[in-house]
Amino acid sequence: MNELIIELTEINPREFFGLQNSNIQLLKKYFPKLKIVARGSKMKIYGDEDMLEEFDARLNMLLEHFGKYNKLDENVIERILTSDSKADYETSAISGETLVHGVGGRLIKAQTANQRKLVELTHKNDMVFAIGPAGTGKTYTGVALAVKALKEKQVRRIILTRPAVEAGENLGFLPGDLKEKLDPYMQPLYDALRDMIPAEKLESFIEKGVIQIAPMAFMRGRTLDNAFVILDEAQNTTHAQMKMFLTRMGKNAKFMITGDPGQIDLPRRVISGLKEALLVLKGVPGIGIIHLDDKDVIRHKLVKKVIAAYKEIENRND
Repeated sequence: MNELIIELTEINPREFFGLQNSNIQLLKKYFPKLKIVARGSKMKIYGDEDMLEEFDARLNMLLEHFGKYNKLDENVIERILTSDSKADYETSAISGETLVHGVGGRLIKAQTANQRKLVELTHKNDMVFAIGPAGTGKTYTGVALAVKALKEKQVRRIILTRPAVEAGENLGFLPGDLKEKLDPYMQPLYDALRDMIPAEKLESFIEKGVIQIAPMAFMRGRTLDNAFVILDEAQNTTHAQMKMFLTRMGKNAKFMITGDPGQIDLPRRVISGLKEALLVLKGVPGIGIIHLDDKDVIRHKLVKKVIAAYKEIENRND
């Protein structure tokens, strides 16, 4: 049996190993055939030579990431240990910077490799599709980028919209005016904004139309210029709605389209405008597409397990 000894000299071993050696436990999970012992600032690993070489390469990737961001968590470790290349998890320094100084001094930044790639894509493209399951931070990162663009005067307004599929049929049965009827459906967008803009200022922005939150039907006939526009829950758009929305793009506009093709609420036999757009617009210069996955889930750790469990059933049924 071969032995590999690694001494951690330039970083804090405790932080790298994790609370109660939690990061080491993850390494053991991915390298079950190796014996890994971590004590003090040293790691001793025993096993076959080929497996030790692979472990050494992956560990160096982890050390490099930790040295850069001074942080490791379960998602980062999983992505690095399962990536085919450095490009799959590494991003530029600019994408890891704070996007917004939120309410109460909260620093809002991209949390995962794919969220940082979303930031990069938005810098490089005027239209970006962010695709992924619930909890991957698509909408939240998008709203943070929109608020950043507004604060830096890159745009004059933020427009947030959703196709009100569920609300559409039931609006007549809900009490109150249109805003009251639609507010619950738009709640996730309000929630994100409240993290980033103080309540009074947010209210003022909404009153003045600097920030607009409206269902897709309100987009028809408009030209959206000097704006950062986010279409959320785009999997619930039809062909006509998606085409209408994408052709609203005016001068100096940024469009972000977010959605989860696995959560379509459209009637049967109605093709999702998002799925169609991804096929039609793939490879078009100026349009970026990023696929987030369960490794980007930043909600409760159980959410990731729920997504994986459902994915297994759905794959079995296909």
